[in-house]
Amino acid sequence: MSSLSEEVTRYAAVVVTGGSSGIGKSFIDLLPTVSPGVFICNLSRRVPDINLRQLNLRHVPCDLSKPGEISEAAGEVLRLLTEHAPAGPVLLINNSGFGAYGHFPEPNLPHQLEMLDVNVRAVVDLTGRLLPMLKQRGGAIMTVASTAAFQPTPYLASYGATKAFVLHWSLALNEELRGTGLRALAVCPGPTSTEFFRRAGLKKGSVTDSLGQTTEEVVREAVQALAAGKAQVVTGWKNKVLAAFSSKLPKPLAARISAKILARWRLSKVSA
Repeated sequence: MSSLSEEVTRYAAVVVTGGSSGIGKSFIDLLPTVSPGVFICNLSRRVPDINLRQLNLRHVPCDLSKPGEISEAAGEVLRLLTEHAPAGPVLLINNSGFGAYGHFPEPNLPHQLEMLDVNVRAVVDLTGRLLPMLKQRGGAIMTVASTAAFQPTPYLASYGATKAFVLHWSLALNEELRGTGLRALAVCPGPTSTEFFRRAGLKKGSVTDSLGQTTEEVVREAVQALAAGKAQVVTGWKNKVLAAFSSKLPKPLAARISAKILARWRLSKVSA
């Protein structure tokens, strides 16, 4: 098992989606402190609020809900890695994603469909376009799923389903990649202090802090799991217990329990 610093320094370059905020931004904050000068490509609509001059960072503007932009961004990433990054393994971090809270299809159907595009389609699309390069150079594919992946999630029905897809897809991909010098890791955080709840239509503080983690805690556990050679990690001990419990229940019962828990969030829903 390698240490966190040994794991990070083995990568010549890192490609991350959604690095403008939340968990993605925390990856960009952490990696250069462990591996100064590491080449980073960020794909998101907004430029990260970071001093770009102090980092070896290239921002590639991309709306991950639009397939045409993903195609162009993937081409630009391949060009940047070829022309500016040193030879060696690459770490791809599929981080972008968002949710929607309420009775389906609240807040509206276009929002739901955009969520499917970002949480599922973009992950598969971008990874598929970069896969030949990743196999050639070696490295890892880290995809951020969620503890919502372990049971049906009423009031977050589409979101939970997208994360279940991401989790199973990543685990299957990891098995396909055995012996190639490339591997996959699914990261399953619970409630985290990001913009997720605001975009999902919930007020800040909808989930008690005792159940949540900071983005920095999630990122450190994710990299430690990568260093340990794991294919899946649930971050935070409380989340580990809840995920283990819910995954063993019959799905209809898990859905009923989830509905009772998640229904309480309606009291914290942002008013129109």
